[in-house]
Amino acid sequence: MARRALKLASLAAATSGIYLYGNKFLDPNDFGVVRVGRAVATTAVITYDYLTSLRSVPYGSEEYEFLKSQIKELFVSFEDTPLGAASLAQVHKAVLQDGRTVAVKIQHPKVQAQSSKDILLMEVLLLVVKQIFPDFEFMWLVEEAKKNLPLELDFLNEGRNAEKVAHMLKNFDFLKVPRIYWELSTRRVLLMEFMEGGQVNDRAYMEKNGINVNEISRNLGKLYSEMIFVNGFVHCDPHPGNVLVKKCPASGKAHIILLDHGLYQVLSESFRMDYCRLWQALIKADMKRVQKYSRRLGAGDLYPLFACMLTARSWESVNRGIDRSPVSASEDVEIRSNAAAYLPQITQLLNNVPRQMLLLLKTNDLLRGIESALHTRASASSFLNMSRCCIRAVSTYQRNKSHSLYRRAQISFTEALSLWQINLYELFLWLKGSRLGNWVIVLLSRMHHSTY
Repeated sequence: MARRALKLASLAAATSGIYLYGNKFLDPNDFGVVRVGRAVATTAVITYDYLTSLRSVPYGSEEYEFLKSQIKELFVSFEDTPLGAASLAQVHKAVLQDGRTVAVKIQHPKVQAQSSKDILLMEVLLLVVKQIFPDFEFMWLVEEAKKNLPLELDFLNEGRNAEKVAHMLKNFDFLKVPRIYWELSTRRVLLMEFMEGGQVNDRAYMEKNGINVNEISRNLGKLYSEMIFVNGFVHCDPHPGNVLVKKCPASGKAHIILLDHGLYQVLSESFRMDYCRLWQALIKADMKRVQKYSRRLGAGDLYPLFACMLTARSWESVNRGIDRSPVSASEDVEIRSNAAAYLPQITQLLNNVPRQMLLLLKTNDLLRGIESALHTRASASSFLNMSRCCIRAVSTYQRNKSHSLYRRAQISFTEALSLWQINLYELFLWLKGSRLGNWVIVLLSRMHHSTY
């Protein structure tokens, strides 16, 4: 088993060459240095993208043929063309000798050795920009890169994250996380159960396969609300390539498949509670509490901007209530223009908030992008699910801090009552939008008029 794992590690230096040279496909971007971390755009997206130089084994060489033979020994079949390729790794479909179909994630060669140089280069470039533009406040990008990149380069850490989130969210029967094959995995090569489906933002795929778009959007919201507010362990790269959907032929249920578990954010209890209470205040349009908890999260006097960044809504909509009306085209234009106008303030805000907030902002933005593609953005159900998770999280925290049996019972009663009120409101919204609800409303209206 150890010998097999060692051979798989050697594939990391070969399979990229097999693909590049064997298929005559070259991407000039793969031969450059790291792309400096992209920062704030219209709604404060924060992402890190690292491209390193890619040196491959020459096609047709003796070493190439030797490593190719190792692939044949370990696999019945191994697809040279990757299913997906990114800056750090690429994924190939393969079949093991025992017949299992697997996804093989292989780190690009030289990434480990090159990463420290890339971060140093990023730091130098940002210092130069800082000298030219004194107001430039993005040095925290280097800190985040130093913290996150080593974790992303350790595929065993990614495997552990996958198993942890699968166990943590095991009650969600719609969630599927690929099983990790530890006996064939190393820090640079990860073997997983092969899963496929359509991308979560592909509305046409869902309609073609009879998948309910609103159900997918609702379940995705449940998934991330549970991770953020209840567990404080958050998958921070939900771009459409990492979130797939598929209808199960046997049960007819739609599954959400969560991939790429290299980047997670662990939220401290104090941060998580403040974040819960802030979202509760935003949903209730309680401006005093919005100001209070925004300040506690580092926003200071920029709390109105912070609220707009979190919700991707205008300040007017935040004051009115973000669940009252969906985003309009004119509001979207207003948000984009204001984002450009307030870029210095956004930069200052991002420099002041806790580091835990940075990846959450990126995650929020990616989720909103999916909702926009599915035309389900700002639906009432997403805010109701968030409210449920916030209530449960705060109640659990309060019970754990209380030493009084009476007080714990009181907290549990208040929690049950609040959840019941949300369920009742959700039922009202469903009746209001359904044929049955319309029929009941018409019937009650006729009964009312017949009494006069």
